[in-house]
Amino acid sequence: MTEQEVKVLLTETHAIMHGHFLLTSGLHSPHYVEKFNVLQHPKHTQKLCEAMAEKFMDQRIDTVVGPVTGGILLAHETGKALGTRAIFTERENGKMTFRRGFTLKPGERVLIVEDIVTTGGSIKEVIEVVKEFGGVPVAVSMLVDRSGGKADFGDIPHTALLRMDVETYKPEMCPLCRQGLPMTKRGRTGK
Repeated sequence: MTEQEVKVLLTETHAIMHGHFLLTSGLHSPHYVEKFNVLQHPKHTQKLCEAMAEKFMDQRIDTVVGPVTGGILLAHETGKALGTRAIFTERENGKMTFRRGFTLKPGERVLIVEDIVTTGGSIKEVIEVVKEFGGVPVAVSMLVDRSGGKADFGDIPHTALLRMDVETYKPEMCPLCRQGLPMTKRGRTGK
């Protein structure tokens, strides 16, 4: 899929939204991507994940890992496309970790997938979990990178199906707040 095809799909399914949003990062934004508006359609999820997997067919990926919640669907479908196992991380006592008996073998090659990235904080936590369990983070694949290129994962290569340069504001600097626009708290994870 081309970036334009991904954008059209997200627009047609009303996944790309406009307004005044409080993001998981605590930042405010005039745009929000509601991933579940597209992921609720299995045929779209499959198509998007096949596009994510296509870039890593020759990378000898053993396992695909995504963070709960949207990352579960993406990991499953991307793993299916790659013919690998798919697992996910969750928070336990505020810390990202593997639960439910999930583990990695030393040296296991891992593709980390994520839905929407603003700061990359969740991915960095998943990278640390993968390393802690002996895995090798080979790459990061994102559905949407809305960081404007600011998300940095060190020496781990990363790619996105759609890159959006979306404004974000610290609450005290938010022009949407100054305008008195009502805020929507869609999708906050409560980190």
